[in-house]
Amino acid sequence: MNPINQNQLIDEEFEHIRYDVFREVSSQDGPLSKNLRTRLNSLPRHIRKQLVEAEYNGCSSLFTACCKGNVEIAEYLITKCDANIEQRGILFDYADRKDEEFEDYTVHNVTPLCAACGAGHLHLVKCLVRLGCNVNAVSGIGSSALEVACTNKDLEIVQYLVENGANIRKPSFDGATYLIDSIESAPICSYLIRKGADVNARDVYDKTALHYAVESLSYGTIRLLLDHGADPFARSRYGDDPLQLACITGSLEVVEYLLSRINYPRERWIEAIELMGSTLIHFHYDTQDVLLHWRLAYDARTNKNNNIQERSQIPPRPAYGNMVEFATIDELNASAWDVDALRMQGLLIQERLLGIDHKVTLHRLMERGDFYKVTRRYQVCIDLWMLALRVRVQKHTILHSDTCDTVRAIVKLMVNLMDDNDPMVPQFKDAYTMFQLLTSNIHEIQQLLSIQPVDRSQQKNYDCILRCLLHLMCILLSVAKTKDDHKLIESSVLGLVLNNIRSVQTNETLLHMSVSNMGLMKSDYFTDEVDTKRFFPNLPVTKLLLDCGAPVNARDNTRSTPLLLAAYPFNYEKDVIHTLIEHGAHLDLPNLLGDRPSSMLRRISMNDICLGQQISLKCLSANVIVKSGVSYRNEVPRMLEDFIRAHEMF
Repeated sequence: MNPINQNQLIDEEFEHIRYDVFREVSSQDGPLSKNLRTRLNSLPRHIRKQLVEAEYNGCSSLFTACCKGNVEIAEYLITKCDANIEQRGILFDYADRKDEEFEDYTVHNVTPLCAACGAGHLHLVKCLVRLGCNVNAVSGIGSSALEVACTNKDLEIVQYLVENGANIRKPSFDGATYLIDSIESAPICSYLIRKGADVNARDVYDKTALHYAVESLSYGTIRLLLDHGADPFARSRYGDDPLQLACITGSLEVVEYLLSRINYPRERWIEAIELMGSTLIHFHYDTQDVLLHWRLAYDARTNKNNNIQERSQIPPRPAYGNMVEFATIDELNASAWDVDALRMQGLLIQERLLGIDHKVTLHRLMERGDFYKVTRRYQVCIDLWMLALRVRVQKHTILHSDTCDTVRAIVKLMVNLMDDNDPMVPQFKDAYTMFQLLTSNIHEIQQLLSIQPVDRSQQKNYDCILRCLLHLMCILLSVAKTKDDHKLIESSVLGLVLNNIRSVQTNETLLHMSVSNMGLMKSDYFTDEVDTKRFFPNLPVTKLLLDCGAPVNARDNTRSTPLLLAAYPFNYEKDVIHTLIEHGAHLDLPNLLGDRPSSMLRRISMNDICLGQQISLKCLSANVIVKSGVSYRNEVPRMLEDFIRAHEMF
C-alpha cells in the first residue's frame, strides 16, 4: 500500500472514531461502549486528546457530557484522553428574541463546570473540581459556575463551590452579585450572607438584592435581607427604593410589611399609599380598594397634626384631557363611578410621584393608550402615545429600543386608520409633529452611527425609524388638505434628502426604500396586532423624494440603484418604473452581481417599456468600453471617466 493511501485510511479511521465518540457522548447515559474504549485506548494519548477535543456545533465531547450530567464519560475523557477540562462550549439563549429574528440571541461561551452546574449534577461538579477545574472561570459575558448554581437555586452545589474556593464577592460583568442571583432562594441567600456576601452591593442599575427581592415578591428573602442590614432607602438608577418598587409591582403584602417595619417619614408613607392606589387601578382592581387608598392618603395629607406640605400639581396636559388631580374628597367621590376618570387620576398621580420620564410611567402611558385603541377612541390613544414618544426621544434619542417600539406602535395605528378611511384620524398635525420629532437631529445621529464599532441594535433601530419615516410620508401625503400642508411636507423631506439620510445597514437611500416592497415591523408592545397593509412601492412618496432632489441613480451596498430594486418582480409597479426613468434613472447600471434593471425588466411579462429606446447612446458606448477592456482612466475627461466607471461591476 502506498503512503498516500495509508495516510488516507488513517484519516478516515480518525474521523470514524471521532464521530463515534461524539455520537455516544450525545446519546449515552452511562459509560462509553467497551468497543469504543478499546479503540481509543489503542491510540497514543496525544491522538486521543485530539479526538475528544474536536468540536461539533461549538461543543467538545467533554462539554456535551457535562451538559448531560454524565460523570462516567466526563471522568474517562479527562483522565484517559487528557481532554481540556477548561475547553468552553457554546450555549445559545433566544429568550430576548424579537420579531422572530433568530440573529437576536445571547451567546454563552461557558466552561464544562458551568454546564455541569446548569445540569444540576452535584457528583459531576465534584468530579470536575477534584480533577482540577477552575471554579472561578467566567463565560464571555461574565457568568460563572456559582452564578449558574445560584440562579438554579441549587443550595448543595452553591455550598460545594464556595467551600472549594468560589469567590462570592466577584460580580458579573453587569455588576450582579451572587446574592442578587439567589434572591428567590432564602436558604442560599442566608448561606452567602454567613460567608460574607455584602447585602448592600449594587449592580450597574444601582439596584441591591433587596430591590430584586421586592420585584420578585420573595417575602422570605426580603425579611432575611432586612434582618442582616439591607438598606431600605437605597435608590436605583431610576430613583426607586424598595418601598416604591413594591408599590409599582402592586404587592399589598410587601408594602404593608415595609411600612410596618421601617420608620418612614409621614410624607413617604402618604406617597406610598397614593402610588399603591394608582397601581391597583392600573391592574384593574376593585375601585373601592383604589378609593380606600386615596382617601387614606388624602386624610393623612390634610390632617394638620401631620404637618405635611401641599402636594405639587401636574399642569394640565391635552393627553390627559386637561384633567387635573383631585383637590378635595368631594372631587374624588364624584369620580368614584367613572372608572376612566379614576384611571386618568392614576396616571396623574404616577407622573407626580415617579416623574414623566420614569420607565413605569411611560409603560403605563402606552398600555393606557392601547386600551383607548381597543375601545376605538383613537385620538386619545395617539395623544398618550405621542406624549410617551416626546419624552423618550428627549431622554434616549431615536436609537433606543423603547423609542423605536413607541414609534412603530404609533405609525402602525396611523397606517391602519388611514386604511380604514376614518376622516378624523390620523390628523395632519400629529403625523407632522411626529415627523419633526424624529428628524430634528437625525443627521447628527447618522454621523455618530458611522463611527465604528456600532451597536447592532442601534443600527437596526435607526433603520427601523427610517422605514417609519417613509410610512409617515405616505400618511402625510394622504391627510394633507392645504397648500401650506404640502409645503411643510416638502420642506421636511428636502432636509432629509440634502443630508443624504441612508440606511446604516444597507446604505439604501430613502428613494431605495420607497420602491421596495417592505413591511412595517411589528410593535413589541402589543402582541395582538394584525399585520399592517403594505404601502410600498409607493408612487406618491417616490415622486415626493424625486421632486425634492433625491439622486435617482444612487447606489446601496450592493451597488443597486432604486430602479434595479423596483425592477425585481416582487417590487414591480409600472408607474413607479416609469417615474424613475422619467427622472433620469439608467436602465443599464449593474450591481455587484451583474444584475441590471434592463435585464430584470425583460423577465417581467407586464413590462411595457421599450428598453432599446430608453438606453442612451452614451450608455451603450460606456458598456462597450467596459466589456472590451479599453483603457480609459486618465485618458478621458473626469466626468466621462466617472460615467464609464458607473457601468462597471466592482
